Amino acid sequence: MDILNNLPEQGPVSLIAEFTARPGEADNVATLLAGLATDVRREPGNVAFDCFQRLEDEAKFVVYEIYRDKAAFAAHISADYGAVFNAKLQELIVEPNSVLTFLSPLRAG
Repeated sequence: MDILNNLPEQGPVSLIAEFTARPGEADNVATLLAGLATDVRREPGNVAFDCFQRLEDEAKFVVYEIYRDKAAFAAHISADYGAVFNAKLQELIVEPNSVLTFLSPLRAG
């Protein structure tokens, strides 16, 4: 998968996923996301899966994710329930997909 090509081979994979609910769909997105969170938190390689809504706009969602390593993230994105979630989410959000931003630890001095 292309998404894996730029990730480091060693160390944790950290990212945020962002998306915006269509008008009137924020509660449905929140319910769908809560169900996914339950599944993802059971993954052996998941370290964190924390879901938020922006204070200034409850239609905007942010998910902070950490996986043990690239292999754990690869297992996450290939999980069947993730595909089901993404198919349902596409019907409820403004963007065509979640917008992913991969993060790296701050390198001091």
